Amino acid sequence: MVIKNCFLLLALTILSFNVFCQSPVGTWKTIDDNTGKEKSQVRIYETKSGKLQGEVVKILESGRENAICTTCTGIRKDKPVKGMTILWGLKKDGDEWTGGQILDPEKGKQYKCTIKPKGKNELEVRGYIGISLIGRTQVWQRVQ
Repeated sequence: MVIKNCFLLLALTILSFNVFCQSPVGTWKTIDDNTGKEKSQVRIYETKSGKLQGEVVKILESGRENAICTTCTGIRKDKPVKGMTILWGLKKDGDEWTGGQILDPEKGKQYKCTIKPKGKNELEVRGYIGISLIGRTQVWQRVQ
């Protein structure tokens, strides 16, 4: 009975560790927070410096598969959205990743960003100006 209880405790510890330490690394389907429609797939990966970065790997909106970022400035101006880095500079801070930037290719605007896994298959992505209270949140779905 003691061995069975120890095994159960160990199993629960491992499972709870996995739940709380989910990684945002992978490919995510972006969902528009206003319309609820799928927009794109973004692959998030870790850079050599240990920060997270994300790039658009697929555009899901019909008719926009070859969209160009005409509203962007700088090096992204008039570049294809597919293949574009839209998320960068995020570093781990407890159970979330903070200190990064996110680009909205439709508006061509950059925002401060935090991301936080919500279980294994959801990622809360918050873009904001100044303080986190002034912004918006999307929940992205992991691509299987």
